[in-house]
Amino acid sequence: MNEYVDTSESHLRKPDDPQPAVRVSSSTTDHSKLKPLQGPFSSGPEVTQACLKCHNEAGHQFMKGIHWTWEYKHPVTGQTLGKKHLVNNFCTNARGNEGMCAQCHAGYGWKDESFDFTDQTKIDCLVCHDSTGTYYRTPNSQGNEACTSMFVDRPPIEWTKVAQSVALPDRSNCGTCHFYGGGGDGVKHGDLDSSLKHPDKALDVHMDAQGLNFSCTECHQGEGHQWSGSRYNMMARDTEGTGKPGERRQVATCESCHGNSPHPGNNLKALKLNGHTDRVACQTCHIPTFARGGVATKIDWDWRSAGKLKDGEGFNIKDYTQGNGEHRATYKSIKGNFKYGENLKPTYAWFDGVMDYTTIDTQFVPDKAPIAINSFKGAYDDPDSRIWPFKVMNTIQPYDKGNNTLVYMHLWGDDSDAFWGNYDFARAIKVGMEKNGKPYSGEYDFIPTVSYWPITHMVAPKEDAVKCGECHAEDGRLSELEGFYMPGRDGFGWLDILGYMAVIGALLVAFVHGLIRFVMCKKRVTEHCRDKE
Repeated sequence: MNEYVDTSESHLRKPDDPQPAVRVSSSTTDHSKLKPLQGPFSSGPEVTQACLKCHNEAGHQFMKGIHWTWEYKHPVTGQTLGKKHLVNNFCTNARGNEGMCAQCHAGYGWKDESFDFTDQTKIDCLVCHDSTGTYYRTPNSQGNEACTSMFVDRPPIEWTKVAQSVALPDRSNCGTCHFYGGGGDGVKHGDLDSSLKHPDKALDVHMDAQGLNFSCTECHQGEGHQWSGSRYNMMARDTEGTGKPGERRQVATCESCHGNSPHPGNNLKALKLNGHTDRVACQTCHIPTFARGGVATKIDWDWRSAGKLKDGEGFNIKDYTQGNGEHRATYKSIKGNFKYGENLKPTYAWFDGVMDYTTIDTQFVPDKAPIAINSFKGAYDDPDSRIWPFKVMNTIQPYDKGNNTLVYMHLWGDDSDAFWGNYDFARAIKVGMEKNGKPYSGEYDFIPTVSYWPITHMVAPKEDAVKCGECHAEDGRLSELEGFYMPGRDGFGWLDILGYMAVIGALLVAFVHGLIRFVMCKKRVTEHCRDKE
Protein backbone atom coordinates (compact mmCIF):
# COMPACT_ATOMS: atom_id res chain seq x y z
CA MET A 1 0.00 0.00 0.00
CA ASN A 2 1.39 3.38 -0.97
CA GLU A 3 0.71 5.40 2.12
CA TYR A 4 3.16 8.23 2.66
CA VAL A 5 1.08 11.11 1.38
CA ASP A 6 -2.08 11.82 3.34
CA THR A 7 -4.10 13.91 0.93
CA SER A 8 -6.42 15.11 3.67
CA GLU A 9 -3.37 16.71 5.28
CA SER A 10 -1.80 17.95 2.08
CA HIS A 11 -1.30 21.69 1.80
CA LEU A 12 -1.24 21.53 -1.97
CA ARG A 13 -4.31 22.03 -4.10
CA LYS A 14 -5.90 18.83 -5.35
CA PRO A 15 -6.51 18.35 -9.07
CA ASP A 16 -10.26 18.90 -8.86
CA ASP A 17 -10.05 22.01 -6.68
CA PRO A 18 -11.12 25.29 -8.34
CA GLN A 19 -8.25 27.36 -9.63
CA PRO A 20 -7.63 30.44 -7.49
CA ALA A 21 -7.76 33.95 -8.82
CA VAL A 22 -4.41 35.59 -9.41
CA ARG A 23 -3.70 38.07 -6.64
CA VAL A 24 -3.71 41.75 -7.45
CA SER A 25 -0.10 42.87 -7.25
CA SER A 26 1.00 46.13 -5.68
CA SER A 27 4.03 46.20 -7.95
CA THR A 28 4.58 49.17 -10.24
CA THR A 29 5.74 46.75 -12.95
CA ASP A 30 3.52 44.52 -15.08
CA HIS A 31 5.76 41.47 -15.30
CA SER A 32 3.69 39.98 -18.13
CA LYS A 33 5.08 42.69 -20.41
CA LEU A 34 8.75 42.17 -19.58
CA LYS A 35 10.74 40.68 -22.46
CA PRO A 36 12.81 38.23 -20.34
CA LEU A 37 9.57 36.66 -19.05
CA GLN A 38 7.94 35.97 -22.39
CA GLY A 39 9.26 32.42 -22.33
CA PRO A 40 8.67 29.74 -23.18
CA PHE A 41 9.93 28.12 -19.97
CA SER A 42 10.07 24.44 -19.17
CA SER A 43 11.60 24.48 -15.69
CA GLY A 44 12.09 26.51 -12.54
CA PRO A 45 15.80 27.24 -13.12
CA GLU A 46 14.93 28.73 -16.50
CA VAL A 47 12.51 31.13 -14.81
CA THR A 48 15.14 32.01 -12.19
CA GLN A 49 17.66 32.85 -14.94
CA ALA A 50 15.12 35.26 -16.42
CA CYS A 51 14.42 36.84 -13.02
CA LEU A 52 18.13 37.44 -12.38
CA LYS A 53 18.52 39.38 -15.62
CA CYS A 54 16.69 42.29 -13.99
CA HIS A 55 17.07 41.49 -10.29
CA ASN A 56 20.82 41.10 -10.64
CA GLU A 57 21.60 41.43 -6.90
CA ALA A 58 18.77 39.23 -5.62
CA GLY A 59 20.71 36.00 -6.02
CA HIS A 60 23.71 37.23 -4.04
CA GLN A 61 21.41 38.53 -1.31
CA PHE A 62 19.27 35.42 -1.05
CA MET A 63 22.18 33.00 -0.88
CA LYS A 64 23.32 34.60 2.39
CA GLY A 65 20.07 33.77 4.18
CA ILE A 66 18.93 30.76 6.19
CA HIS A 67 16.20 29.86 3.67
CA TRP A 68 19.07 28.97 1.31
CA THR A 69 21.87 27.82 3.62
CA TRP A 70 19.74 25.92 6.14
CA GLU A 71 22.54 26.85 8.51
CA TYR A 72 22.83 29.32 11.37
CA LYS A 73 25.69 30.13 13.73
CA HIS A 74 24.22 31.16 17.07
CA PRO A 75 26.00 34.31 18.28
CA VAL A 76 25.47 33.47 21.98
CA THR A 77 25.85 29.69 22.28
CA GLY A 78 28.24 29.26 19.36
CA GLN A 79 26.23 26.27 18.15
CA THR A 80 25.91 25.53 14.43
CA LEU A 81 22.17 25.16 13.87
CA GLY A 82 19.72 25.02 10.99
CA LYS A 83 17.84 22.17 9.30
CA LYS A 84 21.09 21.14 7.64
CA HIS A 85 22.41 19.95 11.01
CA LEU A 86 19.76 19.60 13.71
CA VAL A 87 17.90 16.59 15.01
CA ASN A 88 14.24 17.18 15.86
CA ASN A 89 11.45 15.16 17.44
CA PHE A 90 9.14 15.07 14.45
CA CYS A 91 10.57 13.23 11.42
CA THR A 92 13.85 13.36 13.41
CA ASN A 93 16.26 14.70 10.75
CA ALA A 94 16.47 16.30 7.33
CA ARG A 95 20.18 15.43 7.05
CA GLY A 96 20.51 12.64 4.52
CA ASN A 97 16.83 12.86 3.60
CA GLU A 98 17.06 16.02 1.50
CA GLY A 99 15.46 14.27 -1.46
CA MET A 100 12.17 14.60 0.42
CA CYS A 101 12.76 17.26 3.09
CA ALA A 102 14.29 19.81 0.73
CA GLN A 103 10.89 20.38 -0.86
CA CYS A 104 10.90 23.18 1.70
CA HIS A 105 14.36 24.39 0.72
CA ALA A 106 14.03 27.51 -1.46
CA GLY A 107 16.07 25.91 -4.21
CA TYR A 108 15.86 23.31 -6.95
CA GLY A 109 17.36 19.84 -6.83
CA TRP A 110 18.97 19.37 -3.41
CA LYS A 111 18.99 15.60 -2.97
CA ASP A 112 22.46 14.88 -1.58
CA GLU A 113 25.86 16.40 -0.78
CA SER A 114 26.51 17.18 -4.45
CA PHE A 115 24.10 20.14 -4.41
CA ASP A 116 25.84 23.32 -5.60
CA PHE A 117 25.05 26.13 -3.13
CA THR A 118 26.90 28.64 -5.35
CA ASP A 119 24.65 28.20 -8.39
CA GLN A 120 22.16 31.08 -8.42
CA THR A 121 19.99 29.42 -11.07
CA LYS A 122 19.05 26.81 -8.47
CA ILE A 123 17.25 29.48 -6.36
CA ASP A 124 13.49 29.02 -6.43
CA CYS A 125 12.03 32.51 -6.87
CA LEU A 126 8.51 31.24 -7.50
CA VAL A 127 7.89 29.47 -4.20
CA CYS A 128 7.90 32.90 -2.51
CA HIS A 129 6.57 35.05 -5.35
CA ASP A 130 3.95 32.99 -7.19
CA SER A 131 0.55 34.68 -7.04
CA THR A 132 -1.48 32.18 -9.09
CA GLY A 133 -1.69 29.48 -6.42
CA THR A 134 -0.92 26.86 -9.09
CA TYR A 135 2.78 26.46 -8.40
CA TYR A 136 3.93 23.45 -6.41
CA ARG A 137 7.10 21.61 -5.39
CA THR A 138 7.91 17.92 -5.77
CA PRO A 139 10.50 15.68 -4.03
CA ASN A 140 13.99 15.98 -5.45
CA SER A 141 14.47 12.21 -5.62
CA GLN A 142 12.42 9.05 -5.80
CA GLY A 143 11.11 7.36 -2.68
CA ASN A 144 10.38 3.70 -2.00
CA GLU A 145 7.13 1.97 -2.91
CA ALA A 146 5.99 2.56 0.67
CA CYS A 147 5.75 6.25 -0.22
CA THR A 148 3.20 7.44 -2.71
CA SER A 149 4.52 9.01 -5.88
CA MET A 150 3.54 12.58 -5.20
CA PHE A 151 1.60 14.87 -7.53
CA VAL A 152 0.97 12.12 -10.07
CA ASP A 153 -2.47 13.53 -10.88
CA ARG A 154 -1.54 17.20 -10.78
CA PRO A 155 -1.63 19.31 -13.92
CA PRO A 156 1.73 20.47 -15.26
CA ILE A 157 2.95 23.87 -14.11
CA GLU A 158 2.34 26.67 -16.63
CA TRP A 159 5.80 28.14 -16.17
CA THR A 160 5.31 31.22 -18.33
CA LYS A 161 1.99 32.13 -16.72
CA VAL A 162 3.42 31.72 -13.24
CA ALA A 163 6.58 33.69 -14.09
CA GLN A 164 4.53 36.59 -15.43
CA SER A 165 2.29 36.67 -12.36
CA VAL A 166 4.87 37.15 -9.62
CA ALA A 167 4.06 39.38 -6.65
CA LEU A 168 5.24 40.12 -3.14
CA PRO A 169 4.90 37.10 -0.83
CA ASP A 170 1.62 36.61 0.98
CA ARG A 171 0.66 34.21 3.76
CA SER A 172 0.05 31.35 1.35
CA ASN A 173 3.57 31.63 -0.05
CA CYS A 174 5.23 31.54 3.37
CA GLY A 175 2.75 28.94 4.54
CA THR A 176 3.72 26.53 1.77
CA CYS A 177 6.47 25.43 4.13
CA HIS A 178 5.89 27.11 7.49
CA PHE A 179 2.29 25.89 7.87
CA TYR A 180 3.24 22.29 7.09
CA GLY A 181 6.54 21.70 8.89
CA GLY A 182 6.98 18.42 10.73
CA GLY A 183 4.99 16.33 8.28
CA GLY A 184 1.56 17.91 7.92
CA ASP A 185 -0.77 20.85 8.41
CA GLY A 186 -0.17 22.48 11.80
CA VAL A 187 1.95 19.56 13.01
CA LYS A 188 4.99 21.46 14.28
CA HIS A 189 4.35 24.96 15.58
CA GLY A 190 0.77 24.90 16.81
CA ASP A 191 0.29 28.59 15.98
CA LEU A 192 1.00 28.25 12.25
CA ASP A 193 -1.33 26.26 10.00
CA SER A 194 -3.53 26.58 6.93
CA SER A 195 -6.31 28.29 8.89
CA LEU A 196 -4.16 31.44 8.70
CA LYS A 197 -4.47 31.65 4.92
CA HIS A 198 -7.82 33.40 5.31
CA PRO A 199 -8.41 33.86 9.05
CA ASP A 200 -11.10 35.93 10.72
CA LYS A 201 -10.43 38.46 13.45
CA ALA A 202 -11.16 36.00 16.23
CA LEU A 203 -8.28 33.81 15.04
CA ASP A 204 -5.72 36.56 14.44
CA VAL A 205 -6.30 40.31 14.66
CA HIS A 206 -3.34 41.11 12.42
CA MET A 207 -3.95 38.56 9.66
CA ASP A 208 -7.75 39.00 9.65
CA ALA A 209 -8.62 38.63 5.95
CA GLN A 210 -11.43 41.20 6.25
CA GLY A 211 -9.43 43.55 8.44
CA LEU A 212 -5.73 44.40 8.61
CA ASN A 213 -4.92 41.38 6.41
CA PHE A 214 -1.20 41.49 7.26
CA SER A 215 1.18 39.39 5.22
CA CYS A 216 3.98 37.66 7.11
CA THR A 217 6.47 40.29 5.93
CA GLU A 218 4.48 43.04 7.64
CA CYS A 219 6.10 41.90 10.90
CA HIS A 220 9.00 39.87 9.57
CA GLN A 221 10.44 42.80 7.71
CA GLY A 222 13.92 43.00 6.32
CA GLU A 223 16.28 44.19 3.65
CA GLY A 224 18.04 42.39 0.83
CA HIS A 225 16.14 39.11 1.20
CA GLN A 226 17.09 38.86 4.89
CA TRP A 227 14.06 38.75 7.17
CA SER A 228 13.75 39.62 10.82
CA GLY A 229 12.68 37.10 13.41
CA SER A 230 14.14 33.65 14.02
CA ARG A 231 13.26 30.84 16.41
CA TYR A 232 16.97 30.11 16.76
CA ASN A 233 17.77 33.51 18.27
CA MET A 234 14.75 35.27 19.71
CA MET A 235 14.38 38.57 21.51
CA ALA A 236 12.40 37.62 24.60
CA ARG A 237 12.31 41.17 25.91
CA ASP A 238 12.52 44.20 23.61
CA THR A 239 13.44 47.31 25.56
CA GLU A 240 13.90 49.58 22.54
CA GLY A 241 10.30 49.69 21.35
CA THR A 242 9.29 51.46 18.17
CA GLY A 243 11.78 53.00 15.79
CA LYS A 244 11.91 56.64 14.75
CA PRO A 245 9.90 56.93 12.64
CA GLY A 246 7.72 53.84 12.49
CA GLU A 247 8.68 50.21 12.93
CA ARG A 248 12.20 48.89 13.35
CA ARG A 249 12.99 46.61 10.45
CA GLN A 250 15.66 44.39 12.00
CA VAL A 251 13.40 42.77 14.61
CA ALA A 252 10.00 41.06 14.66
CA THR A 253 8.74 41.88 18.14
CA CYS A 254 5.40 43.19 19.34
CA GLU A 255 7.20 46.17 20.88
CA SER A 256 8.69 47.25 17.55
CA CYS A 257 5.20 48.36 16.51
CA HIS A 258 3.26 48.74 19.76
CA GLY A 259 5.99 50.14 22.02
CA ASN A 260 6.69 49.26 25.63
CA SER A 261 3.50 50.85 26.99
CA PRO A 262 0.96 49.41 24.56
CA HIS A 263 -2.17 49.87 26.66
CA PRO A 264 -3.55 53.40 26.06
CA GLY A 265 -4.88 55.73 28.72
CA ASN A 266 -3.89 57.07 32.12
CA ASN A 267 -6.47 55.12 34.06
CA LEU A 268 -5.61 52.55 36.73
CA LYS A 269 -6.25 49.56 34.45
CA ALA A 270 -3.93 50.80 31.68
CA LEU A 271 -1.22 51.68 34.16
CA LYS A 272 -1.44 48.26 35.78
CA LEU A 273 -1.36 46.40 32.45
CA ASN A 274 1.60 48.43 31.22
CA GLY A 275 3.30 47.58 34.48
CA HIS A 276 3.28 43.92 33.42
CA THR A 277 5.10 44.35 30.12
CA ASP A 278 8.61 44.13 31.54
CA ARG A 279 7.87 40.72 33.12
CA VAL A 280 5.20 39.21 30.87
CA ALA A 281 5.48 38.73 27.10
CA CYS A 282 2.64 40.25 25.08
CA GLN A 283 1.89 36.79 23.66
CA THR A 284 1.22 35.38 27.14
CA CYS A 285 -1.92 37.48 27.56
CA HIS A 286 -2.96 37.96 23.95
CA ILE A 287 -2.75 34.34 22.75
CA PRO A 288 -5.07 32.55 25.19
CA THR A 289 -5.01 29.28 23.21
CA PHE A 290 -3.28 27.96 20.09
CA ALA A 291 -4.34 25.55 17.33
CA ARG A 292 -7.77 27.12 17.48
CA GLY A 293 -8.50 27.63 13.76
CA GLY A 294 -9.93 24.16 13.17
CA VAL A 295 -6.55 22.55 12.42
CA ALA A 296 -5.06 20.26 15.06
CA THR A 297 -1.42 20.27 16.10
CA LYS A 298 0.61 17.20 16.98
CA ILE A 299 1.56 16.95 20.66
CA ASP A 300 2.79 13.36 20.99
CA TRP A 301 4.64 11.00 18.64
CA ASP A 302 5.74 7.41 19.37
CA TRP A 303 8.18 5.97 16.84
CA ARG A 304 8.31 2.59 18.62
CA SER A 305 5.13 1.41 16.94
CA ALA A 306 6.27 2.22 13.40
CA GLY A 307 6.65 -0.66 10.97
CA LYS A 308 3.42 -2.56 11.56
CA LEU A 309 2.08 -4.21 8.40
CA LYS A 310 -1.19 -5.59 7.06
CA ASP A 311 -0.79 -8.31 4.46
CA GLY A 312 2.84 -7.31 4.14
CA GLU A 313 2.08 -3.64 3.46
CA GLY A 314 2.01 -0.43 5.47
CA PHE A 315 -1.22 1.26 6.44
CA ASN A 316 -2.80 4.36 8.01
CA ILE A 317 -5.43 4.71 10.70
CA LYS A 318 -7.45 7.94 10.70
CA ASP A 319 -9.57 8.23 13.82
CA TYR A 320 -9.09 11.88 14.79
CA THR A 321 -11.48 14.43 13.33
CA GLN A 322 -10.30 18.00 13.77
CA GLY A 323 -12.38 21.15 14.07
CA ASN A 324 -12.65 21.82 10.33
CA GLY A 325 -13.99 18.30 9.73
CA GLU A 326 -10.86 16.77 8.23
CA HIS A 327 -9.66 13.38 9.44
CA ARG A 328 -6.08 13.03 10.67
CA ALA A 329 -3.98 9.89 10.87
CA THR A 330 -3.29 8.69 14.40
CA TYR A 331 -1.13 5.87 13.08
CA LYS A 332 1.14 5.50 10.06
CA SER A 333 3.34 2.49 9.42
CA ILE A 334 6.20 4.73 8.37
CA LYS A 335 6.00 6.98 11.47
CA GLY A 336 4.16 5.34 14.36
CA ASN A 337 1.41 6.65 16.66
CA PHE A 338 0.35 10.28 17.09
CA LYS A 339 -1.78 12.37 19.41
CA TYR A 340 -3.29 15.76 18.52
CA GLY A 341 -4.71 18.76 20.31
CA GLU A 342 -6.78 21.86 19.53
CA ASN A 343 -7.63 25.02 21.45
CA LEU A 344 -4.73 24.29 23.76
CA LYS A 345 -3.59 26.46 26.63
CA PRO A 346 0.14 27.07 26.36
CA THR A 347 2.76 25.97 28.85
CA TYR A 348 4.38 29.00 30.50
CA ALA A 349 8.00 29.55 31.49
CA TRP A 350 10.56 32.28 32.14
CA PHE A 351 12.46 32.71 28.87
CA ASP A 352 15.49 34.84 28.02
CA GLY A 353 15.35 34.19 24.26
CA VAL A 354 18.38 31.89 24.06
CA MET A 355 17.76 28.28 23.03
CA ASP A 356 20.41 25.60 23.53
CA TYR A 357 19.99 22.60 21.21
CA THR A 358 20.73 18.92 21.60
CA THR A 359 22.66 18.19 18.41
CA ILE A 360 23.76 14.92 16.85
CA ASP A 361 27.04 15.25 18.79
CA THR A 362 25.47 15.97 22.19
CA GLN A 363 25.92 13.18 24.71
CA PHE A 364 23.27 12.86 27.42
CA VAL A 365 22.38 10.71 30.39
CA PRO A 366 19.43 8.46 29.43
CA ASP A 367 18.26 8.26 33.05
CA LYS A 368 17.51 11.99 32.86
CA ALA A 369 14.95 11.56 30.09
CA PRO A 370 12.98 13.17 28.63
CA ILE A 371 15.90 14.61 26.69
CA ALA A 372 15.31 18.25 25.78
CA ILE A 373 15.73 18.75 22.04
CA ASN A 374 15.96 22.46 22.81
CA SER A 375 16.40 23.83 26.31
CA PHE A 376 16.35 27.38 27.60
CA LYS A 377 17.02 29.43 30.66
CA GLY A 378 15.11 32.20 32.36
CA ALA A 379 14.22 33.42 35.81
CA TYR A 380 12.20 36.01 37.67
CA ASP A 381 15.36 37.86 38.73
CA ASP A 382 16.83 37.87 35.19
CA PRO A 383 16.12 41.28 33.60
CA ASP A 384 16.22 39.76 30.10
CA SER A 385 13.56 37.14 30.92
CA ARG A 386 9.80 37.32 30.64
CA ILE A 387 7.00 34.82 31.03
CA TRP A 388 6.44 33.25 27.61
CA PRO A 389 3.88 30.77 26.21
CA PHE A 390 5.09 27.50 24.64
CA LYS A 391 3.79 24.47 22.84
CA VAL A 392 5.39 21.32 24.26
CA MET A 393 6.05 18.41 21.89
CA ASN A 394 6.71 14.94 23.32
CA THR A 395 8.23 12.15 21.25
CA ILE A 396 9.70 8.72 21.83
CA GLN A 397 12.40 8.29 19.19
CA PRO A 398 15.51 6.21 18.46
CA TYR A 399 18.91 6.95 20.00
CA ASP A 400 22.37 5.40 20.03
CA LYS A 401 22.30 3.27 23.18
CA GLY A 402 26.06 2.79 23.20
CA ASN A 403 27.12 6.42 22.69
CA ASN A 404 24.11 8.10 24.33
CA THR A 405 23.41 10.44 21.41
CA LEU A 406 20.49 10.99 19.09
CA VAL A 407 20.74 9.51 15.60
CA TYR A 408 20.34 10.36 11.94
CA MET A 409 17.94 7.91 10.27
CA HIS A 410 17.95 7.18 6.56
CA LEU A 411 14.22 7.56 5.95
CA TRP A 412 13.68 8.58 2.34
CA GLY A 413 15.07 6.95 -0.79
CA ASP A 414 14.51 4.42 -3.53
CA ASP A 415 16.83 1.90 -1.95
CA SER A 416 16.74 -1.08 0.38
CA ASP A 417 18.23 0.86 3.32
CA ALA A 418 15.49 3.52 3.63
CA PHE A 419 13.19 3.04 6.62
CA TRP A 420 10.24 4.32 4.62
CA GLY A 421 10.35 1.10 2.68
CA ASN A 422 12.09 -1.56 4.74
CA TYR A 423 10.79 -0.58 8.23
CA ASP A 424 14.14 -1.67 9.67
CA PHE A 425 15.34 0.75 12.36
CA ALA A 426 18.74 -0.89 12.82
CA ARG A 427 19.52 -0.68 9.13
CA ALA A 428 18.17 2.84 8.63
CA ILE A 429 20.11 4.19 11.63
CA LYS A 430 23.36 2.46 10.64
CA VAL A 431 23.23 3.87 7.12
CA GLY A 432 22.09 7.31 8.27
CA MET A 433 25.00 7.67 10.66
CA GLU A 434 27.60 6.21 8.29
CA LYS A 435 26.60 8.41 5.36
CA ASN A 436 26.99 11.49 7.54
CA GLY A 437 30.27 10.43 9.12
CA LYS A 438 28.93 10.03 12.65
CA PRO A 439 30.05 7.34 15.10
CA TYR A 440 27.49 4.63 15.81
CA SER A 441 27.77 1.88 18.39
CA GLY A 442 25.52 -0.44 16.43
CA GLU A 443 23.03 -0.61 19.28
CA TYR A 444 19.87 1.49 19.39
CA ASP A 445 16.92 1.94 21.70
CA PHE A 446 14.11 4.46 22.15
CA ILE A 447 14.08 7.44 24.48
CA PRO A 448 11.51 10.13 25.42
CA THR A 449 12.34 13.61 24.14
CA VAL A 450 10.69 17.00 24.48
CA SER A 451 10.88 20.21 22.46
CA TYR A 452 9.55 23.70 23.15
CA TRP A 453 7.98 25.97 20.55
CA PRO A 454 7.40 29.63 21.50
CA ILE A 455 3.87 30.74 20.59
CA THR A 456 3.76 34.07 18.73
CA HIS A 457 0.88 33.83 16.22
CA MET A 458 -2.92 33.58 16.49
CA VAL A 459 -3.18 36.86 18.42
CA ALA A 460 -6.73 37.20 19.72
CA PRO A 461 -8.82 40.40 19.89
CA LYS A 462 -8.22 42.36 23.08
CA GLU A 463 -11.61 41.39 24.50
CA ASP A 464 -10.50 37.73 24.33
CA ALA A 465 -7.18 38.31 26.08
CA VAL A 466 -6.37 36.28 29.17
CA LYS A 467 -8.23 37.74 32.14
CA CYS A 468 -6.39 38.71 35.34
CA GLY A 469 -8.08 35.99 37.38
CA GLU A 470 -6.84 33.26 35.04
CA CYS A 471 -3.29 33.84 36.24
CA HIS A 472 -3.80 35.37 39.67
CA ALA A 473 -5.42 32.24 41.04
CA GLU A 474 -4.21 29.29 43.06
CA ASP A 475 -4.69 26.85 40.18
CA GLY A 476 -4.28 29.42 37.43
CA ARG A 477 -2.24 29.41 34.24
CA LEU A 478 0.97 30.33 36.05
CA SER A 479 0.60 27.92 38.95
CA GLU A 480 3.76 26.00 38.02
CA LEU A 481 6.10 29.00 37.87
CA GLU A 482 8.32 29.30 40.92
CA GLY A 483 10.75 31.72 42.50
CA PHE A 484 8.49 34.72 43.00
CA TYR A 485 5.35 35.80 44.82
CA MET A 486 2.14 36.37 42.85
CA PRO A 487 -0.90 38.00 44.45
CA GLY A 488 -3.96 35.81 44.33
CA ARG A 489 -1.94 32.71 43.50
CA ASP A 490 0.20 32.21 46.57
CA GLY A 491 -2.43 32.47 49.29
CA PHE A 492 -3.72 35.43 51.28
CA GLY A 493 -0.41 36.54 52.77
CA TRP A 494 0.86 39.74 54.29
CA LEU A 495 1.70 41.17 50.87
CA ASP A 496 -1.92 40.74 49.82
CA ILE A 497 -3.03 42.44 53.04
CA LEU A 498 -0.67 45.35 52.43
CA GLY A 499 -1.85 45.57 48.84
CA TYR A 500 -5.51 45.67 49.78
CA MET A 501 -4.77 48.19 52.52
CA ALA A 502 -2.90 50.36 50.01
CA VAL A 503 -5.79 50.23 47.54
CA ILE A 504 -8.39 50.93 50.23
CA GLY A 505 -6.20 53.69 51.63
CA ALA A 506 -5.81 55.26 48.18
CA LEU A 507 -9.57 55.15 47.63
CA LEU A 508 -10.21 56.70 51.06
CA VAL A 509 -7.70 59.47 50.38
CA ALA A 510 -9.31 60.13 47.01
CA PHE A 511 -12.78 60.16 48.59
CA VAL A 512 -11.75 62.48 51.42
CA HIS A 513 -9.93 64.75 48.99
CA GLY A 514 -12.99 64.94 46.76
CA LEU A 515 -15.28 65.57 49.72
CA ILE A 516 -13.07 68.41 50.97
CA ARG A 517 -13.00 70.00 47.51
CA PHE A 518 -16.77 69.68 47.24
CA VAL A 519 -17.33 71.30 50.65
CA MET A 520 -14.80 74.08 49.95
CA CYS A 521 -16.27 74.75 46.53
CA LYS A 522 -19.78 74.95 47.97
CA LYS A 523 -18.51 77.28 50.68
CA ARG A 524 -16.90 79.60 48.10
CA VAL A 525 -20.13 79.69 46.10
CA THR A 526 -22.14 80.56 49.22
CA GLU A 527 -19.73 83.35 50.16
CA HIS A 528 -19.77 84.71 46.60
CA CYS A 529 -23.56 84.84 46.56
CA ARG A 530 -23.58 86.56 49.98
CA ASP A 531 -21.15 89.22 48.70
CA LYS A 532 -23.44 89.85 45.73
CA GLU A 533 -26.28 90.63 48.10
